[in-house]
Amino acid sequence: MYIPINAMDVSITKFRREIFDLVSQALDGTEVWVTYKGRRFRIAAEDQPAGRLARITPLEVINPEKSHLEGSLQEEMAHAWEKDWTDL
Repeated sequence: MYIPINAMDVSITKFRREIFDLVSQALDGTEVWVTYKGRRFRIAAEDQPAGRLARITPLEVINPEKSHLEGSLQEEMAHAWEKDWTDL
């Protein structure tokens, strides 16, 4: 029985116990082969495997060079900062 290098063969009992971990490994690119009553089933991701970092939802990053503040609020904050610095 040939098992590819990036694959693992597990019994149905182990698959039932560790289903979420094994599916996570399949998402990461490992082929998971399950043996049940003498037959083998392959579990693999449908598309190309992506690392865990690729599945992270990106956060919106604020660029300090392009302020999202309105003019009057930005001026008020700048005045408060300057006051704080002069008090030092």
